[in-house]
Amino acid sequence: MQSLKSRIILGLFVNQHLFKFQFKRKPFDPSFEALVSMREKTEKAATRFGKIPQEIEITPTNTGSRYAEWVKLASNPKEKVMLYFHGGFYMIGSPQSHRQHVVKFVQEAGINALVFDYRLAPEHPFPAGLEDALEAYEFLLSEGFTSKNMVFAGDSAGGGLCLATLLALKEQGKELPKAAAVLSPWTDLLLTGKSHQFNKKKCFSPIGCAESASKIYAGTYNPKNPLISPLYGDLKGLPPLHISAGGNETLLDDSVMFAEKARAAGVLVTFRSDAGMCHCYPAFGNMFRESRIALAEICQHLKKHINE
Repeated sequence: MQSLKSRIILGLFVNQHLFKFQFKRKPFDPSFEALVSMREKTEKAATRFGKIPQEIEITPTNTGSRYAEWVKLASNPKEKVMLYFHGGFYMIGSPQSHRQHVVKFVQEAGINALVFDYRLAPEHPFPAGLEDALEAYEFLLSEGFTSKNMVFAGDSAGGGLCLATLLALKEQGKELPKAAAVLSPWTDLLLTGKSHQFNKKKCFSPIGCAESASKIYAGTYNPKNPLISPLYGDLKGLPPLHISAGGNETLLDDSVMFAEKARAAGVLVTFRSDAGMCHCYPAFGNMFRESRIALAEICQHLKKHINE
């Protein structure tokens, strides 16, 4: 049964429009001006989640052409690393906007993380973000990390990019990380999942956002390209995966379908979905019971495989 605390907190998120005396949520505005405003609001909102714990070290760096930052705990092993892919429908978000989320993974999994600032659409549609992800992977190798001491993690579009990066590395014959964890990954930009319809009113993602973002990100490429929509790729040989998705989100079926196909391809998959939960709910951490349990399970998955 869904906890009362999560019902209250998530209910407030979904019904924010009511506090602005709006009976319906405003649909997504795909104009560039609105997108810039949304990016600014996202960055400002990130500062409201409290201060970064004193023991966490944030160190700016660059992967070659892109800004990135280390999120570290001095007590974590120096030789192990997590490459984190932030979300934002490929159009918003940054290492700074997701810093608080990444801190939770670094603390719980005991693995230091590198978060990279990939280029965003519409200014930089596919394959820009994927190119930046591959550059970040090569940067970690150049820093002395090995694939055996590396895991990937990502949320939403970042989860999709994480999976696409695994497929790209496999295509190139590169060694893959020991494991990956993706929260509410966007795996199908054709939007074939039925949850895009039956969860539309329950999900707090802006109505119409996925429809616009899929076209904006894919640009001139076929959205069925597996490096855009990992669901359509050859999943054989991927590392152990943890996939989570909320029962009330539009991307639920993106996770369900990918998990089923990956298992059929022989991939070790742990799938978690809790009833009543929202998009990327494990990132809420200790805010309510379901998020706390899911985050612990994800981090245990990463910790277990990187230490094998």
